[in-house]
Amino acid sequence: MNTRYSKHLPGLVFLSDLLLLNIALYTSHFVKFNNLVFSNTSITFILLVNIAWVVVSALSKSFYVFRPLWLRDNINKFLLTLIYHLLCVFGIIYFFKIFNISRTEVMLSYTLFFLFVVVQRSVLFFFLDYIRKNGYNHRQIVIIGDNNIADRLMKSFSQHPEYGYDLADYISEEQISGMEEPQLIQHLLSKSPSEIFVCYKEMNTDLLNRLVRIGNTHFIKIKVVSDLMLGNNYAQLISYDDVPVLQLNSHPEIGLKIRFLKRSFDIGFSLVVMVLGAPIFFMLYVITKLSSKGPAFFRQERVGQNEKPFYIYKFRSMKVNAELAGPQLSKDNDPRITKWGRIMRKTRLDELPQFWNVLKGDMSVVGPRPERQYFIEQIVEKTPSYKKLLRVKPGLTSIGQVHYGYAENVDQMCDRVRYDMLYLQNMSLNSDLNIILKTVKVMVQGKGK
Repeated sequence: MNTRYSKHLPGLVFLSDLLLLNIALYTSHFVKFNNLVFSNTSITFILLVNIAWVVVSALSKSFYVFRPLWLRDNINKFLLTLIYHLLCVFGIIYFFKIFNISRTEVMLSYTLFFLFVVVQRSVLFFFLDYIRKNGYNHRQIVIIGDNNIADRLMKSFSQHPEYGYDLADYISEEQISGMEEPQLIQHLLSKSPSEIFVCYKEMNTDLLNRLVRIGNTHFIKIKVVSDLMLGNNYAQLISYDDVPVLQLNSHPEIGLKIRFLKRSFDIGFSLVVMVLGAPIFFMLYVITKLSSKGPAFFRQERVGQNEKPFYIYKFRSMKVNAELAGPQLSKDNDPRITKWGRIMRKTRLDELPQFWNVLKGDMSVVGPRPERQYFIEQIVEKTPSYKKLLRVKPGLTSIGQVHYGYAENVDQMCDRVRYDMLYLQNMSLNSDLNIILKTVKVMVQGKGK
């Protein structure tokens, strides 16, 4: 079965997104005002949001679903589109001075819209994965070129039926070199392929140009497959004029979109926590101040992104002058920790002032925990790959902090690096949200080490 419905999918997703946007708008209005009676301002706002979404979504093409299916990438693209849309709407509101719109209604609308789309995309991807594994929504493909590379590619497709590819034909380099262009066109078109995979070791430029012309004329995607085996490496295509070059890295490059999303999230999340959590901050300040002698806040120099030093802030959990003998790591039943400090460390409440570090740009909400230069030198001696973590902003919480907790010695620090390296390889807003939720769980359960 090779029925294909993909050509209708972008339109359906676009209309579905628009419907969910309006459901979110109407739901938030009902929650805020307990009715569906709209003022002229509310109607203007709804129209503005809809028009802006149609334009921004059409430009970003966030409603397209590409093969292979990567839910995380699709959600990240949608979230970036949502941020652009939000900035666009706010810009128009400010320009036309439409200030009597409920902030609660606006934020609730966007929050609901994001959650609705995450559920929608998850269901859609699960459905596409299921039907492709059962032979529907498939594309016919032709593979051309080197036998060994073609075998690798076909094996990959056979192991992943969710890609939705059916092999219509394989043409070896020897066969294709003996064909005239009209004969080649006739042979390819007789297979009705949606995509042609060109496997090569030494590519014939004339052959490739012929295939590209055929693809452009008959709306067939031409994809070139090299004989590289990347393993755990990551590739980025760079074009130097007419020369395509693959740049290989041991971990994925953090693109501008990811950095923009991450920084936008850091600022927004930190502001919400610091504003809504102000009473908690004040309470922690008072208890810390009264429970033991010394200042409520503690600052310490740490090493940040690109090895730039900065001062990290915490609620003081140890006695004053706890490190007169030099840098030390805390341990279980550490006599330097105050009684109240032990409670804060268990619930990670001592780390809350670092939201100020996040706002300043020294840190991110999620990222490898920052260390002192004294310990970094020892870690690098045992785990040289730790230096990769210094390329990104350190975080208030991290996957290593959640799964491993505080380290009591350098060996444990090195063990924790493994978790942070996994985060570096899979950095995304989705993974950040997952780590934040796990951190909250640790705080509520008091399982901080």
